[in-house]
Amino acid sequence: MSISVLIADDQPIVLRGFAAVLRAQPDITVAGTAADGLEAIRLAEATEPDVALLDIRMPELDGISAARRILASGRTRAIMITTFDLDDYVYDALSAGASGFLLKDVRATELAEAVRTVARGDALLAPKITRRLIAEFARRRPVALPAELTPREVEVLRLIASGLSNAEIAAELVLTEHTVKTHVGRLLAKLGLRDRTQAVIHAYETGLVNPAGRPRI
Repeated sequence: MSISVLIADDQPIVLRGFAAVLRAQPDITVAGTAADGLEAIRLAEATEPDVALLDIRMPELDGISAARRILASGRTRAIMITTFDLDDYVYDALSAGASGFLLKDVRATELAEAVRTVARGDALLAPKITRRLIAEFARRRPVALPAELTPREVEVLRLIASGLSNAEIAAELVLTEHTVKTHVGRLLAKLGLRDRTQAVIHAYETGLVNPAGRPRI
């Protein structure tokens, strides 16, 4: 099945470049392009894309506000686009429900793979950027371990926050990958989280993992 993508960025060269890269992929179609947040919302409502690539800083309506409204439908997943890896708004974007973010200088192959990753329901975690930003904001948050989870689910959540894939978690805990996938699905449902990106944020916010990346259990 083809993956439909909406692209929104107020820089024409970025917009055209991303669109050209994705149109060249046999499994990806560009549902539309927008130059501001309001236009992105209108296009998303009309086309219901699988993935929305949204610049964080746009006129009329910023990308984070646009993402909240687009994600409310439950049909589309969002990847935020930013110029700098220390953008103050990245944490807010992830908290709003975005599945990850990319820098504007991303390689063509990485851009296409990022779209595929998010479209299949996985989170786009960039440890160099995401975990550092989450950790920075998490220093201001109170510690409260997730009482809703079983001890095994807490352990799985901790390993997700450490950046491990399902296969790596399975090896670490000596479980089958299917069992790990089941644990992941259950803990996401119990905590009301959209995907693995929000699970990482939750782990840092609750103190399950401290800003240095060490577990607190």
